[in-house]
Amino acid sequence: MIQAAAASRKVARAEGLSDGLLELVNVRVSQINGCRTCLSIHAPAARKAGVEELKLDLLPTWREAEVFDGQERAALLLAETLTVIDKAADRNEIAIEAGEYLSAEQISAVEWTVTLINAFNRISIASNHPVARPRTADS
Repeated sequence: MIQAAAASRKVARAEGLSDGLLELVNVRVSQINGCRTCLSIHAPAARKAGVEELKLDLLPTWREAEVFDGQERAALLLAETLTVIDKAADRNEIAIEAGEYLSAEQISAVEWTVTLINAFNRISIASNHPVARPRTADS
């Protein structure tokens, strides 16, 4: 799975998606799923990728918060609608909305990112993986 995630990240970057955007997606999906391990990995990774602390603070309310740009909103829409499957949702309408800010290739890359982080979340939760602690000079 790690190889799949690395390959997905490589394709996403090649399609022009930033690490910051991809980490926002990873954090949001991990918040929805309640995966402490993935949050302890991807929130610091988002900060390292340049995501503003304010965006991380407001991420659960991204629909109302005015700090997210169109591309981020499109990716977060895809992240949420692929993580919490609503059978009544109009998938075509979601794709059209996301397509205002993302190309078809970028949408596919985000969908793969979402699929993979959902899988990692479930494995980490099922396996009771611990919180990833930052390394210190002593460790």
